[in-house]
Amino acid sequence: MKMPWWKKVLLHGAFVLLGVVMGAWGVLASMPTPEVGSLPPVPSLAVVPESKLNSNVSTNFIADAVSRTGAAVVRINASRTVTTQALPDVFNDPFFRDFFGDSLPIPSQPRQRVERGTGSGFIINKQGEVITNAHVVEGASDVSVVLKDGRTLKAKVMGRDTLTDIAVVKIDPKDLPGDLPTVKLGSSQNLRPGEWAIAIGNPLGLDNTVTAGIISALGRRSGEIGVDKRVNFIQTDAAINPGNSGGPLLNQQGEVIGVNTAIIQGAQGLGFAIPIETAQRIAKQIIEKGSVSRAYLGIQMLTLDSNVRQEINNNPNAGIKVDEVEGVLVTRVVPDSPAANGGMRAGDVIVKIAGEQVKSADRVQQIVETKAVGEKIPLEIKRAGRTETLTLTAGQYPERFPS
Repeated sequence: MKMPWWKKVLLHGAFVLLGVVMGAWGVLASMPTPEVGSLPPVPSLAVVPESKLNSNVSTNFIADAVSRTGAAVVRINASRTVTTQALPDVFNDPFFRDFFGDSLPIPSQPRQRVERGTGSGFIINKQGEVITNAHVVEGASDVSVVLKDGRTLKAKVMGRDTLTDIAVVKIDPKDLPGDLPTVKLGSSQNLRPGEWAIAIGNPLGLDNTVTAGIISALGRRSGEIGVDKRVNFIQTDAAINPGNSGGPLLNQQGEVIGVNTAIIQGAQGLGFAIPIETAQRIAKQIIEKGSVSRAYLGIQMLTLDSNVRQEINNNPNAGIKVDEVEGVLVTRVVPDSPAANGGMRAGDVIVKIAGEQVKSADRVQQIVETKAVGEKIPLEIKRAGRTETLTLTAGQYPERFPS
C-alpha cells in the first residue's frame, strides 16, 4: 500500500526535529562543566536570636499595660440638685385659666430634680487622691468612686480648675481593707506622633473599657479645637467618648501620660488628653491649698510675622504701628493689671521673657504658667525700634476681668 503524501511530510519533519535535538544535546554534553569552587559564594544570613527581637515590646503590650494600671482606674458617679423655676405669673392670668381650665398645672413653688452623671478618674497615691476632669464633678453635691472590682466608696471634691479642666476628688483609704491601687505617672515631654496610646475608662457607662490607637499630634492649642482652656492638648485616635472623661491615657509601658477629656463636641475619630505635667501641677495646688493660684500678666498678644505686621499697619483703626517682623506683639493691656502697672503698652513686642527668647504667644503663656503669683518676671521688649527691659510682678488670675 502506497503511503499518502502528507504522512511522508510529517515523518520527514519528525526526523529533522529529532536530529536537531540530538545535535544540541551533543554540543551541551561536550562543553566543560564548571567547577563548584568557581561559583560566586552565597552570602550567609546572620541568625538573630529570637530573644533579641523586640525585646522591649511584648506582643501583648496593651494587655500588659492595662494589667499594670487598670485596677487604679475608677468610675466617678456625681449627682447634683437642680432647681427648676416656677412658671411665670402670666400663667395665673384669668385668660389662661378660662382657656385651659384646671388642666394646666401651675406650680406655685420652684421644683427640684437630681441630675446624675458619670466619668472616669485614676488614683494617684496611697492617700486616696483621684485625678479627674473638672466638668465631671461640676456642681456635684454627692460624689462616689467605683473601683474595678465593683466596690463603691464615698468621695469628696477637694477642688477643681475650670481653665485646665482638672479636678481632684478624695476617697478614704481606710474604707478599703486591702492595699490601695495606684497608677504610675509618666511623661508627655518626649512623645512622638505615631507612638501607641491606650485609653481606659467608662465610656457611655461601660466600665473598664480599653481602647487603643496612636498619638496623632502634640501641642494642640485650645483655639484650634474650639475650647477655651489653658491647655495644649495631646491628640490621639484612641476612642474617647462621654464617660471616658477624666480617665488616663497611657503609653505602652502603662504609664499615665495624659488625662482624657471628651469636652470637644463632634470630634469623631479624634480624642484629646491634657498632658500629665499640667494635671500634676494643678492637682498639687488643689491638694495642698484647695485652690489654684495662676500667674497672670494681663495682656492680649499675637504671634508676630510679616503678614500680621502688614495687616496691622494697613489697618487705619489698629491704633498701633509695628516695626518688628518677629516676636510676640502686645495688642492690649488690661487696665490695672500687672502688665499695666509694670509699664507695658499696646504695640510692644516681647522678644524675651524670663531669659528665654520667644517667637510665639503660646510660649509666652507657657512660661507665665510656670511662675508663682508674686514672682518677678523680667522681659525684653522692642518699642518704637528701641530695646527696653521691664520687670513685671505676676498677679493672681482674676475671676472676672474689667470690661
